[in-house]
Parts: sequence; C-alpha cells; structure tokens
Amino acid sequence: MRLLIDVSQVSFTVSREAEPKNDQNGVQRMDRNTKEPLFAVQLVAVDEGGAEVINVTVAGAVPPKVAKGQPVSPAELQAIPWAQNGRNGTAYRAKSITPVSTSTGKSSGAAAS
Repeated sequence: MRLLIDVSQVSFTVSREAEPKNDQNGVQRMDRNTKEPLFAVQLVAVDEGGAEVINVTVAGAVPPKVAKGQPVSPAELQAIPWAQNGRNGTAYRAKSITPVSTSTGKSSGAAAS
C-alpha cells in the first residue's frame, strides 16, 4: 500500500544531498518500472507538530540537484509501510525533489490527487 502525503502544511529542507541507493553488494538499485537509477535524499520535514528526518527515494537518470540546507519540495510524496524479518517501518518515495524559490522554505502545497 502506498499512501500519498499532503505536503501543503510541511516545509522540507535537505539535510544530506542525494546519494545512490545501493544494494547490499554496493550496486545501485534501479526502479522496477522505469529501470532508472534510484537516489536517496535525506530531508528534515517540519510542520506545526515538530520535525522529523526522513529519507526519500527518487528515480532518475541523474540525482536531484539540491544542496544541504536548501528548502525543497518533494512532488507526489508517498509513504510506503513495510515489514520484514520482524522489523517494520515506513519508506518514502517522491517523483522528484526540487528547490523551493520562496523565502520561507514552504513547499508549494501541490500534492497530487
């Protein structure tokens, strides 16, 4: 199950730039559908309740062009709950992550429906 996240009331800041998402053998993972390489970007998500650090996966021929400390907007951000070998968590995936041009760092609020 993939859950689309409403980002209209959330600000995102890059806390670690895009890095290749590698498997246990050090080989970069590829998107199952598009066959594009996967990249992980660490973001700090801030809303009225506080902040949380999340790792967001993005597929693309090149990594997202974002820098540490830069306000960004993840497009079509999804939460994907998972459970494996007695462990569980939430993975995050976005169609893209782009810089925000506003001075407040607020996301554009354009969540996909």
